Amino acid sequence: MSEIASPKRRYDSTNRRARAAETRTRIVEAASRVFVELGYARATIPRIAAEAGVAVETVYRSATGKAGLLEAAVLAAVAGGAERSDVPVEQRPAIRRIIDEPDPVRQLRAYAATQPGIWSRVGPLLHVLDAAAATDDALQALRIQQAELRHAGLRRFADLLESRGALRAGVTPDRAADVIWTVCAQANFDAFVLACGWSHEEYERWIGDTLIHALLRSARPGGNP
Repeated sequence: MSEIASPKRRYDSTNRRARAAETRTRIVEAASRVFVELGYARATIPRIAAEAGVAVETVYRSATGKAGLLEAAVLAAVAGGAERSDVPVEQRPAIRRIIDEPDPVRQLRAYAATQPGIWSRVGPLLHVLDAAAATDDALQALRIQQAELRHAGLRRFADLLESRGALRAGVTPDRAADVIWTVCAQANFDAFVLACGWSHEEYERWIGDTLIHALLRSARPGGNP
């Protein structure tokens, strides 16, 4: 009997995990919409549950309160979907392509290509986080954590460029990470795209040209270093 029942139990367990993942994705996507529409203070768990089409108790089981939901929404937006947010950053396909690209000019252009999409997805949620963090210690900690994670990832990218001898003389990995951090900041996306009306293509090209000129040895923005 155990030999017959065991495959069914594995099948049932797989289905349960898949259904749980689908439910959590629906909750995180609903939370993202509600946070952006209503702001953090007015976004209630019952409202998020209604948007997701699940019971309130299901939302409470999916994350540690509203702060946990906002964190999950931010991570999902950065990753390009809740189902991708558990994948380590450097194993995600777009980042993997950047890491594996041997030419530093194409590396920086590939990184620039990720920026319009990321800020389009996560920018509205980060505005919600910034506004709420002023009066919420947990959200302030989340804000600091996200900034630190981003800078640490950029430092690893800068280390990779340095290890390949790509950085121009006098540019240390620390300085390179600071430059990428600043050029690719949300404030620049908001200024160029949202305020000045640049297209995503124009914004992406500006990032690539600026990083190539600032960081690489004998770099020409349209060509190879």
